[in-house]
Amino acid sequence: MKHVIILGDGMADHAVERLGGKTLLQYANTPYMDLLASKGRTGRLMTIPDGFIPGSEVANTAILGYDLNKVYEGRGPLEAASIGYDMQPEDLALRCNIICLENGVIKNHHGGHLTTEEGDVLIQYLNKELGNEKIRFITGIQYRHLLIIKGGNKHITCAPPHDHPNEVWRELLVKSELTADSAENKDNDDAYKGHRLSPQETADLLNDLILKSQKLLTAHPFNKARAAIGEDLANSIWPWSGGYRPSMKTLMQLFPQIKTGSVISAVDLIRGIGHYAGLHNIIVEGATGLSDTNYEGKAEAAINALRKDDFVFLHIEASDEAGHDGDLDLKLKTIENLDSRIVKPIYEEVKDWKEPVCIAVMPDHPTPVEIRTHVKEPVPFLIWYPGIQPDDVKDYNEESCVRGSYGLLRLNQFMEEFMKIQ
Repeated sequence: MKHVIILGDGMADHAVERLGGKTLLQYANTPYMDLLASKGRTGRLMTIPDGFIPGSEVANTAILGYDLNKVYEGRGPLEAASIGYDMQPEDLALRCNIICLENGVIKNHHGGHLTTEEGDVLIQYLNKELGNEKIRFITGIQYRHLLIIKGGNKHITCAPPHDHPNEVWRELLVKSELTADSAENKDNDDAYKGHRLSPQETADLLNDLILKSQKLLTAHPFNKARAAIGEDLANSIWPWSGGYRPSMKTLMQLFPQIKTGSVISAVDLIRGIGHYAGLHNIIVEGATGLSDTNYEGKAEAAINALRKDDFVFLHIEASDEAGHDGDLDLKLKTIENLDSRIVKPIYEEVKDWKEPVCIAVMPDHPTPVEIRTHVKEPVPFLIWYPGIQPDDVKDYNEESCVRGSYGLLRLNQFMEEFMKIQ
C-alpha cells in the first residue's frame, strides 16, 4: 500500500454568517472530497500540542508523526534546510518576513505579496547594508526569507506577523524570554559549547535590525516606485520563530513501512520539514504558495512520485494565505481548486492501480477568514483506500467529521493510524 497526504494549509474555518452559518468547507463545491469521505472514513485531529502556538511548522511536523517536545526548533532552521543553508552549531536561524507597515500597524505579513525576484533584490540589499560576520540575510521564497545570527540565543519571544494584522508593531518587538542564567541552564543540550549572546542581547540586536531595515527599505527605489502608484510597501523585516539545528529521525526510521518518500510544496518551511524527515523535495515549476499556484503540475508531480515512492506529502498553501488576508471569496475558490485540480486528478488516476494507494485529505490548522490568524482547534480529515469499510459520514467538513469513526485523534496518532494501513 502506498500513501499520500493531501494537505490544504489553513483550509478549516468557522461558521460564517455571510454563508448562512456554514463553514467554508460546508459551503464550497467539493464533490471529490465529499466522495472520498462517503467512501472512506473520517475523524478529527488536534495538531497542536499543549504549550505550542498553532503554527504550520508545529502542525505539519505533528501530522508527520513527530513529538514536538523532542524535535521542535522553530521555522528558521527548517527553512534554512530548504534553502540549502548548512546550519552550524553556533547559528540561530530565524524566519525573516518582509512585511508592510502602515500608520504604525502591521498592514500585512507579506509586503504586498512580493515575488521571489523582488524579495531577492531587497534581501541582497539588506545583507549588503546590515550583514557582517555575525549577521546574514539569505533569500528564500517571495516574502519568506532567512536571518542567521551567529551566537544568537533562541530564548526570545517573537510575534508571528501573520497573527497580528492591524496591530501596533512597536508593541510586538522582540522580547527576552529568559534571564542569561536560566537560558544557559536550558541550553545544556545545545551542541554549541561556545559563547552565545544572552536572550536580552539577542532581542536588542534583532530590534535594532528591524528599525534599521525600515529606514533602508523605505528609501529603496522598489518601494519608492510602489508608493508612487499607491501599492503596499515592503518596508520592514520581521524576524521570528528562531532556533538551532534540529535533531530529527527520518520518517523511514520512525515508520519502517516507508522505504522512500517525497514532499511537494512551494513553501520553504514544508520543504525543510521534508528535508529532516528524509523526504525527496520535488520542485514544481509555477508553484507559488498562492491561489495562482500550478495545481495541475503539483497533482502530476504527486502521481509520478507515487509510481516510485511509498509515501508522498503534498502541501497546498493557498487557503492559508487567503485566510490571513481575510478574503472569503478567494478562500472558497482555493478550497474548490484543491478539490477539482488536486484531489480529483489524483483519485481518478490511482483508484484502479494494481498497487493500491491510501489517500488522506486534511488541513494542518484552521485559518478563519474572520479572524485572519491560526487557531488551536481540531481539524477534519478523511482517509480512503480501495476496500476500506466506510463510516456513516457522507461529506467532508468540520461538522460532519465530528461523527467520523476515527473520533478525535491527537498529534502523532494520525500518522500511526495512517501507517497501519497496509
